[in-house]
Amino acid sequence: MRTLNVELAERSYPIRIGTGLLADPDLVLPYVKSRRVAVITNDVVGPLYLRGFVDGLKARGLTVTEIVLPDGEAHKDWETLNTIFDRLLSSRCDRGTTLIALGGGVVGDMVGFAAATYQRGVPFIQVPTTLLSQVDSSVGGKTAINHPLGKNMIGAFYQPRLVLADTSVLHTLPDRELKAGLAEVIKYGLIRDLPFLEWIEANLERLLARDADALAEAVERSCRNKAEVVAADETEQGVRATLNLGHTFGHAIETGLGYGAWLHGEAVAAGAIMAADLSRRLGWLSDADVERVRAIHERAGLPVKGALLGADRYLELMAHDKKVADGTLRLVLLKAIGAAVVTAEAGQADIRATIEACC
Repeated sequence: MRTLNVELAERSYPIRIGTGLLADPDLVLPYVKSRRVAVITNDVVGPLYLRGFVDGLKARGLTVTEIVLPDGEAHKDWETLNTIFDRLLSSRCDRGTTLIALGGGVVGDMVGFAAATYQRGVPFIQVPTTLLSQVDSSVGGKTAINHPLGKNMIGAFYQPRLVLADTSVLHTLPDRELKAGLAEVIKYGLIRDLPFLEWIEANLERLLARDADALAEAVERSCRNKAEVVAADETEQGVRATLNLGHTFGHAIETGLGYGAWLHGEAVAAGAIMAADLSRRLGWLSDADVERVRAIHERAGLPVKGALLGADRYLELMAHDKKVADGTLRLVLLKAIGAAVVTAEAGQADIRATIEACC
């Protein structure tokens, strides 16, 4: 087992990474506030892992409320969030109840938001079961639901007490989900860790083949990058925004097509290539740099072209991005491979040209 820490003073917490961790309830017990927990999962992950995980907790004397949600980004909304609240209230869960998110990014985001708001805040634990959630969304305390006008627009910063990443569960992950997770892994190399990008380029086939050591290394190095950024800027006032490389374009794709049509990682991959193209237009990247960004995503089996929404629709959707300040769209672009910046330097003509060239 590998352990990292997210350093946030009294709200610091560990990230534990390894195989077979779901089968060890003693890893969870020190982070449970009382003897009462609620385990929230979805109808895809639940049949695979819920019973064994819950039985382990019950064997240690915990009282467990089980909540199973419908799977998919389309259900990351108020109605599903209220399903969590309904069950917590009907089960008389009090302020000492620890919520445990057992699932991918959608489950983790919704459970975190529920924990931040139920009875004005209860503790929660992240047990991510997809590559994307293990390397990104489970770490850092971003919680949210979607709105028809924009992705993740309603939420809160609320940190978990523990992140438990069992890499053995990735062997049941569909190929499409695995590839989507690789988009976030690649992102860390592009924005701040060139040696990691070089490692990914050299080991991509091992990752696609689900080599256990390669996956563990990718999860650890991704989480280390994320933890360092979060510790420096928890509420995204500065450097944390660079973690959103490709996300402004990507969120436009997800919102424009309807949540769930593209996986989040697929949209981020296309968005990262668009960000690289725009960086080239500003004179920061070379043609060879842009090709390098495109090639690694293509090798990972990810989209290298954006959805055909039309430039006007992209610009309309991007205007709702959370990085918009005083009416000005700010984008995460690349000064160089391995060096991201948040900038408002890109003009609308260049943004439009990028959209038209990359979609």
